[in-house]
Amino acid sequence: MTTTGTAPAGVVGKLSTLDRFLPVWIGAAMVLGLLAGRWIPGLETGLNAVAVDGISLPIALGLLVMMYPVLAKVRYDRLDSVTRDRKLLWPSLVLNWLIGPALMFALAWLLLPDLPEYRTGLIIVGLARCIAMVIIWNDLACGDREAAAVLVALNSVFQVIMFGALGWFYLEILPGRLGLDTTSLSVSGWQIAKSTLIFLGIPLVAGYLTRRLGERGKGRDWYETRFLPRIGPVALYGLLFTIVVLFALQGNQITSRPLDVARIALPLLVYFGLMWAGSYALGKALGLNYERTTTLAFTAAGNNFELAIAVAIATFGATSGQALAGVVGPLIEVPVLVALVYVSLALRRRFTTTETTR
Repeated sequence: MTTTGTAPAGVVGKLSTLDRFLPVWIGAAMVLGLLAGRWIPGLETGLNAVAVDGISLPIALGLLVMMYPVLAKVRYDRLDSVTRDRKLLWPSLVLNWLIGPALMFALAWLLLPDLPEYRTGLIIVGLARCIAMVIIWNDLACGDREAAAVLVALNSVFQVIMFGALGWFYLEILPGRLGLDTTSLSVSGWQIAKSTLIFLGIPLVAGYLTRRLGERGKGRDWYETRFLPRIGPVALYGLLFTIVVLFALQGNQITSRPLDVARIALPLLVYFGLMWAGSYALGKALGLNYERTTTLAFTAAGNNFELAIAVAIATFGATSGQALAGVVGPLIEVPVLVALVYVSLALRRRFTTTETTR
């Protein structure tokens, strides 16, 4: 599934041990992180000792390692076929920048009317469109890598332009017009641009140069049949490492406030489910093939938790309710989107268009 990117749904016997038991490894990583953060003294301080753009250095390294192999798999000479596909690009923009933030705003106010800090944190999560882990979910589900690269790049550009403006609209203007409580959000465009350049720009450039130099030196056949299978598992190792560190950083806070976590989790569960299912149904209705429908669904459902956490901490403080809401985001997103990977693969046979095995 991930090591080669070619495994169809149901062919479990052909998967590596890492792929076959991925949900088990992810669950174990979450539990390990939570327990480590709860029971190892000084671990959180040590992990936070060095930060990259407000994100713990171990998490930053994990994200970069996680994304690099997938972006090295992208066939960059095929990107023009994606940029010409308006049936994919326009729905993606609408889902990510109109429907997604509006849905999270509605769910936050509907389900957390008495918890303003958590509500604000969730709205910030809804504004931060995914540019990192979605690459992994898409690849696990055998989505279109080239389409994912284009949509993620497009999201990164809109994120720099729109994040601050949408934060002002959903936290101050719209609540004020509706007679609700308002909140101000202080975030600079440069802060968002730095996050994008670090967590997307570095692995994207590395992946592009790896393919160009590898194909130039050894040819495409060697690159895709010999080199990529060797580096493929690194993406999942990076994912598991990132999950352990992320949950270790917030293990004490999460395990000591289970009722708060449950309250925050409910709108997140509804959000991820509705965004993924609605986007998947839209892609099918538009006549997109399996790969691009899958890419549309995962890029719309995922969120940029590293940016949301960084903004919440910078604006409201590390121990704020807003920051906790941001932290609970990946706590819910990771298992839900892993489950949706398997749902997507199970739905693959419903597509009648010819699928290209990559």
